[in-house]
Parts: sequence; structure tokens; C-alpha cells
Amino acid sequence: MKFTVLIPLYNKAAYIRNTLESVLAQTFTDFEILVIDDGSTDAGAHVVEDFSDDRIRLIHQRNAGVSAARNRGIAEARGDWVAFLDADDWQHPEFLAALVLAQTTCPEACAVATDFLRFPHTEGAWPPHWALPSSQPQIELITDLSARWMHGPSLCSSSVAVRRDLLQSMQPCFPVGESVGEDLDLWFRLSEKTPIALVHVPLAAYREAVAGSLSTQHNISNVPPFFERIRDRALSGQMTPTQRRSALWLVAQHEVTLARMAITAGQRALSLRWLIRGRHAARGQRWWLTLAMTLFFPYHLVSRWQVWRIQRGRQVAPMNEAR
Repeated sequence: MKFTVLIPLYNKAAYIRNTLESVLAQTFTDFEILVIDDGSTDAGAHVVEDFSDDRIRLIHQRNAGVSAARNRGIAEARGDWVAFLDADDWQHPEFLAALVLAQTTCPEACAVATDFLRFPHTEGAWPPHWALPSSQPQIELITDLSARWMHGPSLCSSSVAVRRDLLQSMQPCFPVGESVGEDLDLWFRLSEKTPIALVHVPLAAYREAVAGSLSTQHNISNVPPFFERIRDRALSGQMTPTQRRSALWLVAQHEVTLARMAITAGQRALSLRWLIRGRHAARGQRWWLTLAMTLFFPYHLVSRWQVWRIQRGRQVAPMNEAR
């Protein structure tokens, strides 16, 4: 079981050394590291070249975006499995070993992953340290990712590995030109083809994006394209009945979140539009509460309530919010 650890690189010179060192420190050593330099204008590629380990390959391409870089890496991969790693994230030394355990325990799974931790963006020392359990990890076999996602984020792009032949059969795996949810698009499509074995130990560290970056911005006028594609696949009959119900529920919950964001912004008509679009969530009280807010609550009251929820720690990312 050989891994290709695929790292798309674009202007991450300040982080790529620690990222590479985290892979080279793996206790499972049958891997290659494939760095796709996506037209970086900083010294990141030179940092990669400073490493003398012959398991590192560096490929240059003109800047085309992270999706194109990942797709190129999948095409160039030599390992049986492709493990994804962002150029500013970090993997615990036991990460690959845990993926091997997951695949051995659940051989029917063509995708494997571990839990992950989010850490605030920092220019200082990296990675942070955290304690790991000493007991044998629990391994969950996910057969309905949409339903699983409603309990919280299940995957991040630095915590997943997939069989190379499956990825190559799905090319282009990542939608080129999209900057929101381009990785989630693949995880949900994968989950419709294979179970995902998830090791419940946090063995990947995810560096949160800087506030104001594309990945932290929410557009209350449009659903991200990958959500639209989930809905289209659900309605076209490409999913099992169970997957279909979960997928439509997941998309509808995001639309309810957009309705709440719209009413907070004083856009009552837009909020109603999102509630109509999200009618698959009408069997839950969250939809009806949002309708009451839209029709009867003053904007400032809804806004203050949302702030209170954030302060109380009850606010989760919009696509993961189920209440």
C-alpha cells in the first residue's frame, strides 16, 4: 500500500517546509511526496528543492488554481492511494499508519480518513501540540456522508486518502475555477461510490484561513455550485433513496442558514426565497422558526439573537448547522 502525498503549492513559502517535514516524519514510510507548484511567485518551490529526499517530486505548471493543481497531481501520482495535504497544513507522524489501519479494517472502503483539528492562522511556530488517546482508535464506516455531515464536519482536504484508480476514473476530480467547496464537491461524489473509513483520532492539523479570504466569505445570494450539483444528482436518481433524502436535507439546511443570514441583513424577500428553496427542511422546527423570524421579527432582534448564539458557542459553520 503505497501513498502519493499530493501537495498543491501556491505562494506558501512560509509554511511548506513544516508541511513537508510532517510527511517525512511519518512512521509508515512507503510513500512519495508530489508537490505541484501552481505558478508560485514566491520562494516556495526553492524551499521544496532544498530537500534532498528522493521521495519528493516537484512539478511546475502555470497558475491555474488549486483544483487544476490537484487534478494534475492525481494524473501524475504513482502510489496506490493519493493522500491530500494543503501546503500550510500538517500531518501527525501516525497519520499514514492510521490510514493503513482503516483500510485493513474496512477493505470495502476506497476512501479513508482521520479526524482533524482546526488551529487559528498564525505566522509563528507550527504545528501546535495536542494529546492523542492511548487506546485503540474507533473506525467509523460512513455510507451516507450527507447524513454524517449534519453532525459536524467529517473530512478536510488534509485528512483524506483515496484509491488512485478511483480518482483517475473520476477526472477531473476537482472543479476547475471554483474557490468555494471545490474539495467538498469531490468528497460527496466519492461517498456516492464508496464507503469512507474514518479513524476517530485527530491526526491532521488544519490551519484556518485568514479572515476575509475567499474560503471564509459567504454569499447570501447564491448557493455554492457543489450544493447545486448535490441537489441535481439527488433529483436525477443517481443516489439510493436513503442518500437522496439525506442529500436534499443537507442542501435545504444550508438554504435555511442563508435565509437567516438574509433576514439579519435586512433582506426579508431574499430570506423567503431561500425558505421556499429549502422546503425539504420544513419537517424540522428550524425551518419554521426561521419562517417566523422572516415574517414577524425585527431585523435588529434577529441580528442580536445570532450574536448571542455565537457568543454562547452554538453557531457552527453554515453548511454544518442542523438545528
